[in-house]
Amino acid sequence: MREISVYANLLLRVMYVKTWCVLLVSCFLLSAQASDYVSLAGKKGDFPLVHNGNAVAIYLDKAEPQGLKLAVTNLQNDMQKVSGATSELVSAITKQKSIVIVGTLQHSVVLQQLVAAGKLDVSAIDGQWEGMLIQLINQPMAGVEQALVVAGSDMRGAIFGVYDLSEKIGVSPWYWWADVPVKQAKSLFVKANTLVQQQPKVRYRGIFLNDEAPALSSWVHEKYGNYNSAFYQHVFELLLRLKANFLWPAMWNNSFNVDDIANPQLANTMGIVMSTSHHEPMMRADKEWHAERDGKWDYAVNPKKLYKFWQEGAQRHRDYESVYTLGMRGQADEPMGENENIALLEKIVAAQRQILSDTFGKDKLSQVPQVWALYKEVQSYYENGMRVPDDVTLLWSDDNWGNLRRLPTPDERKRSGGAGVYYHFDYVGGPRSYRWINTVPITKIWEQMNLAYDYQANRIWLTNVGDLKPMEYPIDFFLRMAWNPENYSADNLVTYGQQWATQQFGAEHAVQIEKLMTGYTRHNGRRKPELMEPDTYSVLNYNEASRISTELQSYVEQAETLHEKMPEQYKDAFFQLVLHPVKATRIIFELNHNAALNRLYAEQGRASSNDYAAQVKYWFAADKALEQQYHQLGKGRWNHFMSQPHIGYTTWNNPPANIMPNIVLNEPINAADMGVAVEGSAAAWPVNGNLPLKFDFYGQQQRYIDVFNKGNVPFDVNIRVSEPWIKLATRPAQIATEQRLWVSIDWSQLSTEHAAGTIDIKGTGWGSAKVKINAFKPADNNIHGFVEADGYISLDAGSGTVQQQAKDAYWQEIPNHGRTLSSMTGLIKPELSFVDKPSQAPYLEYPLHFFTEGKFEIHTIVAPSLNFVPGRGIRFAIGFDDEKPQIIDVLAENNAVSWEESVKDGVRAVISHHDLTQAGAKKLRLYLLESGLTVQKLVIATSELKSSYLAPPPSRKLP
Repeated sequence: MREISVYANLLLRVMYVKTWCVLLVSCFLLSAQASDYVSLAGKKGDFPLVHNGNAVAIYLDKAEPQGLKLAVTNLQNDMQKVSGATSELVSAITKQKSIVIVGTLQHSVVLQQLVAAGKLDVSAIDGQWEGMLIQLINQPMAGVEQALVVAGSDMRGAIFGVYDLSEKIGVSPWYWWADVPVKQAKSLFVKANTLVQQQPKVRYRGIFLNDEAPALSSWVHEKYGNYNSAFYQHVFELLLRLKANFLWPAMWNNSFNVDDIANPQLANTMGIVMSTSHHEPMMRADKEWHAERDGKWDYAVNPKKLYKFWQEGAQRHRDYESVYTLGMRGQADEPMGENENIALLEKIVAAQRQILSDTFGKDKLSQVPQVWALYKEVQSYYENGMRVPDDVTLLWSDDNWGNLRRLPTPDERKRSGGAGVYYHFDYVGGPRSYRWINTVPITKIWEQMNLAYDYQANRIWLTNVGDLKPMEYPIDFFLRMAWNPENYSADNLVTYGQQWATQQFGAEHAVQIEKLMTGYTRHNGRRKPELMEPDTYSVLNYNEASRISTELQSYVEQAETLHEKMPEQYKDAFFQLVLHPVKATRIIFELNHNAALNRLYAEQGRASSNDYAAQVKYWFAADKALEQQYHQLGKGRWNHFMSQPHIGYTTWNNPPANIMPNIVLNEPINAADMGVAVEGSAAAWPVNGNLPLKFDFYGQQQRYIDVFNKGNVPFDVNIRVSEPWIKLATRPAQIATEQRLWVSIDWSQLSTEHAAGTIDIKGTGWGSAKVKINAFKPADNNIHGFVEADGYISLDAGSGTVQQQAKDAYWQEIPNHGRTLSSMTGLIKPELSFVDKPSQAPYLEYPLHFFTEGKFEIHTIVAPSLNFVPGRGIRFAIGFDDEKPQIIDVLAENNAVSWEESVKDGVRAVISHHDLTQAGAKKLRLYLLESGLTVQKLVIATSELKSSYLAPPPSRKLP
C-alpha cells in the first residue's frame, strides 16, 4: 500500500519470516528464475555454448527415451537459429574441451558415472517428479575441461531442463504460436558456477482446448485437415516449453484417439499426459459415443454397452501415461437428470474402477491416476454425501468466471489422491459466453490460484483456454505459476509482465508493453466485451465514459507507436500479442460509447446525434477491418482465429454474426433551434427548465454545459454569468452544431460556506436557459484525511493503512487488480477465522472528514469470490473509530441472480448502514475475518449516489 509505513512493513516481514518470505523474496526468485544464466560475452570460467562460429557438441545416451531425443533435436535447431552454428549430437564422449551432457538419471551412464565419482550431486532431484538440474562442472572427466549438465529425475525433468536452456539462449516458447522471432547472437556462454535445481510444485499442469469452433477448428481444418498429430505436435511442444505436461484435447466435434491414431502415440512419446474432459469418462471422447450410436447415454438403462465402451478406452490407453476421468454427466455436457442420483453415480464410479483394476491389476489400481471433476452440479453430489476412494483426485472447479467454488478442507487435504483446480479463460454458457479475446487479468489469476495453492489444491492445475490463441499471455502466466506458485506474489506481477515483454520483444519497451497488457486486460476484466452495452459506462456522471475513452485511446496510440518502432520481423508478433487486443478492446468500447451518445442526443433532439450514429457505423466497420487484418497476417497464417462473433448478444449464446447496436437517426429542421443540457441530466432545456450544477470545494472542479442546435442553421448565443466567481472556459458567440462549456469556480472570491448564482444562456426562441450554480466552501480549515464532497467519500482499497498484521493473517495489496487503483486481499491461514473476534483481526484504516451527519450507506465493492470453505461465508467487519463494527457477509444473498450480476460486473457491492451523529474527523476501519475477501473500493454515500459503473472517482485526501 502506498500509505503503509516502509519501516512497519520491513519489521513485519522480519518478524514473520515464514509467511512473509514469499513477499520479501518472491521478486528476487522470479527475477532469478527468469534471469539469464546465459550471456553473450564470456568471462573467465564461463562455458562456451557457441564461440567463434562453433557450437559445442551435445551428448545424449542412446538409451534415452525418444521424447528427450526430440527435445534435444529442438535444442540443436534453436542454437542454430540463434547463432547460425550447428551443434553435433553425439552418443560417446571423446577428448574435447567442452561438452553439453543431457540425460535422465535412469538412462544416462555418463551421469551415473559423474554421480559415482562425486562430480555431480543429484540428491535435490533424485526420486522427484520432473526434477531438473542444470549445472556447470569443471574437469568432469579425463580429457574434458568443462561440461554443462542438463539432467532430469525422469524424462520430462530432462526435457524441461533442455527447454529452459533454449529459452535462456533467446527462443521464446511462443516462437511458433505467436511468431516471436528468435534473438540472434554469434556467441553464447553459460555463466560460471551456474546451478539450477527445480521441480514442480503442482504435479499436472495443463490446458483444455475447448469451445473451438468456429475459430480454432476452421484454422485447423484449413491448415491440417483435422486435429491430427501434425497439429498436436505444436501444442505438445508449446506445453513442454512452458514446463507443462497435461492436456484435455479439443472435443466439440473431434475424438483425439480416433481422428489420428498417431495422436496418443505422439503425446506419450513427447511426454504429454493425456486425459479427457469433465464429461468424457475413461479416455473416451464424447463424439466417439455419438459415432457408435450404441444406445442411450444412460447407465441406468444401458450399462453393458457403456461398460464395454469405457473398457475399450482403458485398454486403448493401457500403455500410455494418462489420467482417467471418472463419473458421468449427461450428453452434450448437461446434467444427468433433473434430480441427483448419488447411488447411480456411485455405481458408475465403482464400475469404472473395476475396469481399471482389470486393466492394470488390482494391486496397481491406487497407482493409476484418476480424477473426479466436480464441475457444476457434480459438486453438489459431493456436498450431499457422495465419495470416491482416497486415491482419486478431486478436481474442484471455478464458477466458469474465474472464481473458485470450493477448496479442500483439512480432512480432504489428507487424501492420497489430492486435489486440483479446473479454471477458465473461456466459457460457453450463462450469463453470457466469452470466447473472443483475452479478458482475464493475471492479477485475477494470481488472486484465486494463490488461494488454491495455500489450500493444497496442487495435484492438477488445468485451465480452459478456448482456441489457445489469443490467450497467450494468461496461458504463459498460469503455467509458469503452476510450476512454482511460491515464485509469484502480488508484489512481482508487474515484474513478470515486464519479463514476458522482454522475452518476446526485447528490454527496450518492456515497461511500456507491460502497462499496455495490464491496461487492456484490466478493462476487459471490468466488463467482458461480449457484455458491453451502450449503457454500461455512464455518459452523464463523473465523466466516466469519457475517462475510459481517453484511457483506451491512449493505449491504442502507444501501441501503434510501438508497432511502428518494432523491427520488421517483430511486427506480426507485436500485432497478435499487443496491438490487436488493445485496438479490439477500444473498438468495442467506442462502439457502445457512441451508441449511448447517439441515443441520448437523439432523445434531447440534437442534430449532432446523426454524427454519433455515423461513429457507431465507423467502429462496427473498424472491428471487421481489424479482424481481416489479423487473418491476413503472414499470408493468412492465422486465418479464422478472430472469427468468433462477439457483438450483439441478447442471450447467453453468441449471435450467428456480429450485430451492430441499434442507432437513432434524426431529421434536423431547416432552421435554428437551441437546446441546453448539463452534466448529470438526460433531460434538456426547454423540456426541463431545472438545470442545476453543484460544486464542492474539495470535489469535482469542472462541470459542463452543452449548448446545441436542433436544426441545421447556426444561431447566435449570448451567455451571461451572474457572479464573478463563476468561471467559463469559453463563451462562444455562435453555435453551429454544439459547444461544450466548462464551468469552474474561483474559490478565492468566495468567503461564505454556501453561494448561489446563475448562468443565463440566450439563443433562439422565447426566454433563455438558466443554469443554477451552487457552491460550497467549508469554513473549517483543520481538515485531514479523505474529504467528503459531492455527496460521497470514495476510497480505493489500497489507499489506507494496515493495522494488526500477523504471520497467519494479513492484508496484501494487489496492484492493478480490480476496477481502479488496486485491491486489498485478505490472506489467512486456512484453519483460522476472526469472525468471533474482530478486535483481534488485521484491519484497514482510512482517515475521513465529514461536513454532514446522518444515516449513511457504505458501499463496499469486492471481488466476486465465492465461499470456497464449507460452512463459511466471506465476512468482514466495518465501522467507524472504536465502535463495535458490523459483521457483513458478502455472500448473504448468494443466489443465482446475484451471482449472475456479480460475474457480469466483475464485483459484488454490499451495503452497510451507519448512523453518524456528528460531523468532523472519523476513521473508517474494515476488519479481515475470513480468507477470500478482496476489497476493491469503498464509497460512503452521504447523499444519493449518481448512476455509474465504476462508482465515483477517489476523493481528495488532505495531509
